[in-house]
Amino acid sequence: MNSNSRLNGKRVLITGASAGFGAACARAFAAQGAHLELWARRRERLEALRAEIVAEYKVDVNATEIDVRDRPAVKAAVAALYGAGRDVDVLVNNAGLAAGLDPIHEGDYDDWDAMIDTNIKGLLNVSREVMPHMVKRNAGHVINIGSVAGLMSYPRGNVYSATKYAVRGLTESMNIDMYGTKVRVSSVDPGAADTEFSVVRFHGDQERADKVYDGFQPLTAEDVADAVVYVAGAPEHVNVAKLVMMPTAQRNPYLIHRETQGK
Repeated sequence: MNSNSRLNGKRVLITGASAGFGAACARAFAAQGAHLELWARRRERLEALRAEIVAEYKVDVNATEIDVRDRPAVKAAVAALYGAGRDVDVLVNNAGLAAGLDPIHEGDYDDWDAMIDTNIKGLLNVSREVMPHMVKRNAGHVINIGSVAGLMSYPRGNVYSATKYAVRGLTESMNIDMYGTKVRVSSVDPGAADTEFSVVRFHGDQERADKVYDGFQPLTAEDVADAVVYVAGAPEHVNVAKLVMMPTAQRNPYLIHRETQGK
């Protein structure tokens, strides 16, 4: 644990914390001495992560099974959190997914709803409930996990890309709305990263997901977590409004250099 970190003793709420970027962020913040509120839908994974972090870092960790799409549940959970005196210093809006990779005229309505309801509405649900408390305290930091897909569309990325464009627009608007306060709003926008992302997108098809990362070294969840902690740990007079990161082999959302087989 880094007792000299600016994040030491802060309380960080991370959505989608049971795997991928969220779990990596939980470990990275705990290493800085931060206390954690971990939210996700998969209780068993959350509880295992909570136990691991408590044992290694000796910080306060609470795990809550919740779906950010469930607005009443989000409202109740935030009310309970603040009612217990656990004020949130940093909110990491990480919960999100891609579902399907079809051209728009063949898209699946259920996939579209899952992405829109989680990536946009879920982020709004949590932010709407947490940010009034930050404004009241005149302190806090919201970090939205965006994507390079929100900077440039790619073939068949249509609705997923649209949701991340929305996150980009919301991040910029939220920042403007916090004008005159000390509440900061940032985004971290990763490129190709090897997590459960592609497995979820392809509805559990591991073989197809693995091919997404053939021939180049993608980002890891830990790479992204390092960036999130960097943004959160900046001095209070510094707001890193947007951090865009990609593997060196990638230069935009669809331009990735892949080494030839056997070379």
